[in-house]
Amino acid sequence: MIDLHTHTTCSDGTDKPFTLVKKALASGVTTLGITDHDSTAGWAEAITAIQPEIALVLGAEISCLTTDGISVHMLGLLFDGENTQMQEMLSDSRDTRVPRMRKMVELLQVDGYEITLEDVYRKVPSGATVGRPHLADALVENKVVASRDEAFNDLLNNESKYYVTHASPTPVDAIKVIRRAGGVAVIAHPFASRRGQIITAATFSDLVEAGMHGIEVYNRDQNVTERQTLLTIAQELNLVVTGSSDYHGTGKLNSLAENTTDKAQWELLESLADVRRVVRK
Repeated sequence: MIDLHTHTTCSDGTDKPFTLVKKALASGVTTLGITDHDSTAGWAEAITAIQPEIALVLGAEISCLTTDGISVHMLGLLFDGENTQMQEMLSDSRDTRVPRMRKMVELLQVDGYEITLEDVYRKVPSGATVGRPHLADALVENKVVASRDEAFNDLLNNESKYYVTHASPTPVDAIKVIRRAGGVAVIAHPFASRRGQIITAATFSDLVEAGMHGIEVYNRDQNVTERQTLLTIAQELNLVVTGSSDYHGTGKLNSLAENTTDKAQWELLESLADVRRVVRK
C-alpha cells in the first residue's frame, strides 16, 4: 500500500517520525510519504526506522495562498532537502505561523472563549511548527469544544471569523521551487470543501503550466462527486492521480492507508523527479 501524505510531531501530528514509520509498517504500508507542514525536520529520524519492507518518500506539505486569498496545500515530494531556495521557502512560511496564531487567539478571546497563547504552546511538541490543530487541542483541553473536529467545524475552518491567513507563496511559486529542487508537485485535497473556500476547476490550467505533476484525488475530505470531478480534470490535463490518508495521529479520524495511491500512478510520479530519492534499507 502506498500512502504519500502523513504528518508527525515535526508539524501538527501526534506521532514522532520513528513511531509513524513503525505504525505504517504494522499497517501494511509499503511506501510512506513524510510530509510535515512547511518542514523537513522529521526526515532524519524517520529514516532511522525504515525496514526492508517499507520505503520512504520524503517531502513537505507547503502552505500556499492564491492571489485571491484561497488557501492551497501543495505536496512537494522527492526534492533535494539541501536545496537552499526550498529551505528558505519553508522557513519563511514557518516564521509567519507565530503572529498568525497570536491573532487567532486574540480574536477568540474577544468573543469570550477561554484560551491563551500559552495554552496553545503547551500542545505543541518540541521542535514542531505551531498550527491550527494545536489550537484545536487547547480548546478541547479547556473544554471549549469536545473534539478537534468540532473545533475545526465550528471555529477554525477557513471561512470562520477567527481564521487568519499567513504569508505564503502562491501555488504557482511553490510548484516552481519544488521543481527547481528536483521534486514533484501534487496538489493536496484541492476540493476539500468542508475545510472552507476552495479553488475552481479553472485554476488547474495555471498550475499545470507552472509544472504541477499530480492531484490528490482520494482524500477523506473530498466526497464522491468531488473525486469524480478531479479524476476528469486529471485525465484531461494528463496529471498523476494520488490517494493518501493525510494522517495526523490521534485526535483526527484519518487512519493510515485509508486512501492509497495506485502502484502504476506512483511509479509514474516517481519517474518525474530529477533523480531517484526514495529511501530504502
